[in-house]
Amino acid sequence: MGRHANDRLQGTLDLLVLQSLARLGRMHGFGITQYIQAVSEDALRVEEGSLYPALRRMEEDGWIRADWDVTENNRRARYYCLTPAGQHQLAREQKYWADLSTAVARFLEYA
Repeated sequence: MGRHANDRLQGTLDLLVLQSLARLGRMHGFGITQYIQAVSEDALRVEEGSLYPALRRMEEDGWIRADWDVTENNRRARYYCLTPAGQHQLAREQKYWADLSTAVARFLEYA
């Protein structure tokens, strides 16, 4: 495939982060990136330069909440969890991507 794997993340980062938090609950940023990479079988990688600004924006939008805690490696880290507004946004994101992927599949089938 000619495109870099990170190009696949264009427009999907919110969905991936919200889904990760919905599935696993409270996580720190590095854990979110590891989960996305593992579930996608290394097809998707989230860089820090994309993740942390997105997490700050989602926190400002009220979709996630963050607090400080200590990791399993005894380091301080911000842990993120989904809020009710984040659950609602996740449902919107899931519907949008389901509708979009159906439309693209339809186009590929008939074009």
